[in-house]
Amino acid sequence: MEFTSTWKAGLIPAAVIAMSTMPALGQTAGCEIRQLQDPAREVLTCPNGVTITAEAGTQFELQDRDGTAGPDAAALQGKALLLETPAGSTGNGFEVVTPQAIAAVRGTRWAVDVADGKTSVFVVNGRVAVSRESGGAGVELGPGDGVDVEAGTAPLTVRQWGAARVAALLARFGE
Repeated sequence: MEFTSTWKAGLIPAAVIAMSTMPALGQTAGCEIRQLQDPAREVLTCPNGVTITAEAGTQFELQDRDGTAGPDAAALQGKALLLETPAGSTGNGFEVVTPQAIAAVRGTRWAVDVADGKTSVFVVNGRVAVSRESGGAGVELGPGDGVDVEAGTAPLTVRQWGAARVAALLARFGE
């Protein structure tokens, strides 16, 4: 199990956590961390009301870009996060930035998965806006909606995900 601390220009050390494998140690953007098993995962409960569940081995950084208590963004490089962001708790909304997509939200429960050159976003409840990282027209997802974002410029297609796909994704978070 390894923790890698990362400095990026413009970020305050206490506002960044980089995880290459579980458990996360060191800087946690003020979030409390709980280790859970079956399946292995971490749950981060943050002072701004955001709850983030990371499956084992997830690679991400939390960022406090506006300097308030708790993260308002995550840079996700691999594996998946399940996020719960209470309405009004994160100012302009929480964002997850992946190599393929940007997903922004407030007041919802949703998952973002990065694997095999693709980002998949699924909404349990609430609403999430998703666009390509490179820009272009985005889409808005509602409960039960998902979108797969791959490299390219093709329009994003919102789909209602089937029960098997939803169950497989949420099982990775012990749900």
